Amino acid sequence: MTRPLRVAFAGTPEFAVPALDALIKTHHEIVGVWTQPDRPAGRGRKLMASPVKRHALEHSLPIQQPATFKSAAARLQLETSAADVMVVAAYGRLLPAAVLAVPRYGCINIHASLLPRWRGAAPIQRAILAGDTETGITLMQMDQGLDTGDMLDVRRTAIRDDDTAQNLHERLATLGAAAMVELLAALPEVTRVPQNESAATYAAKLTRAEARVDWMSPATEIARGVRAYNPWPVAYTHWRGEWLRIWGAQAISTAAPDTPGTVINAGPEGIDVATGKAVLRIKQLQAAGRRRMPAVDFARGRALMGERFV
Repeated sequence: MTRPLRVAFAGTPEFAVPALDALIKTHHEIVGVWTQPDRPAGRGRKLMASPVKRHALEHSLPIQQPATFKSAAARLQLETSAADVMVVAAYGRLLPAAVLAVPRYGCINIHASLLPRWRGAAPIQRAILAGDTETGITLMQMDQGLDTGDMLDVRRTAIRDDDTAQNLHERLATLGAAAMVELLAALPEVTRVPQNESAATYAAKLTRAEARVDWMSPATEIARGVRAYNPWPVAYTHWRGEWLRIWGAQAISTAAPDTPGTVINAGPEGIDVATGKAVLRIKQLQAAGRRRMPAVDFARGRALMGERFV
């Protein structure tokens, strides 16, 4: 067994929880957990602790929630912890150079893509939207750039035709946690591989606006969007002045005989809608103020044939 390390952990959303949990189960000492400040959430806009904070509290770990790591006080907190290494998983802020240099082995990031492809905020969703057949986890030695540091380990997984952002997120979080534990056991004897800058792509943050279905697009692209925007912001369209969220759909190779957005069939298998190329079969949707339901249940009792989604 390698000697125990003093490990600082920085993370905020659900993606980071498996890594923190895996670290708790090792022989390493967690000297502190850094996470974003509590934010207003829900209809009541009450302050809500991050998933990482809630998990840290369950295990009585020391928690730090600086508004920024740029302050001298925040850096002093990390220096006082005497961490050998900081593990970072979707923390939500870039770390200044002065912070990156504090731990003896620096800061190691768990990033949900095969770097240098999909640097940035939404690598899982952008990989699905682009039609990538493979993604993975990259463990990276952090530098001042946005996901530009040297690669320490790469773990790959296929993107299946039925993968949503949600289940791919869960698979990658588990994969990253296991890879991180193995890497810590190998420190400091880890090979660093520079990224190929010419192959870099950027995974821009998701917006609600982009999740609106463009029925002029090919059915395959729309189906990828439905999977990529599940669980947020959720693909949507409008019908009779109301929005419909589309939670599940697949592209059908049948030629589209009507104007894109037109319902050409509604039956037990779903609601078929013409697109710019081929047909999209909606399998699960949600009307305003209603629960999610199979498309067949929504179609029952409604004369949808010839109706248009816009």
